[in-house]
Amino acid sequence: MDAIFLDIDGTLWDSTHIVSEAWNEVLRKKPEIDLIITPELLKTLFGKPLSEIAAAIFKDFPKEKQLQLIDECCEREHEFLDTRPGIIFEGVVETIKELAKKYPVCIVSNCEAGYIELVCDKLGIKDCIKDGECPGYSGLGKGDNIKLVMERNGYKDIVYVGDTQGDYEATRKAGVPFVFCKYGFGKPDGYEFSVEKFSELLDLF
Repeated sequence: MDAIFLDIDGTLWDSTHIVSEAWNEVLRKKPEIDLIITPELLKTLFGKPLSEIAAAIFKDFPKEKQLQLIDECCEREHEFLDTRPGIIFEGVVETIKELAKKYPVCIVSNCEAGYIELVCDKLGIKDCIKDGECPGYSGLGKGDNIKLVMERNGYKDIVYVGDTQGDYEATRKAGVPFVFCKYGFGKPDGYEFSVEKFSELLDLF
């Protein structure tokens, strides 16, 4: 195996309580919008491209307005996450540090630009992450970003660790095995491996 690729939300941590606070603060200042974003709602949406999340939440608005709103929400989200910790799942940091001694570890997420860097700083794993990619930089979906990072680094044989149907579909597109984190946000249709907690990756690899 050349490398291990990781998802973020629902796999490494749960930031939905902070993100919902940030997004609601933005929306309260919009008199034309009567919405309350809950952590439970975000858990059903995280893992999807931001454009799809925007379309689901702001479905009553034209696409241009949807994207404008989601950009504002994400900007405020970063400000909140800079000062408040997300809920890091048990064993994540220690496990990544151990895995990084044996394999290159990369992050591929359907997030906005800057989110991967923010998470790496918050978790203290910046030195453990070999490469990362997201639509915020590449403009590509997760499956294509997995392939992009593989090609960029010359990897031929990797696994992707995630928790949602979208993660599973991305691995099908990229042609790589999927490791399903059962404690996460989703219930994918299939997977090659599964773990009940993140530290079990050390038993697999």
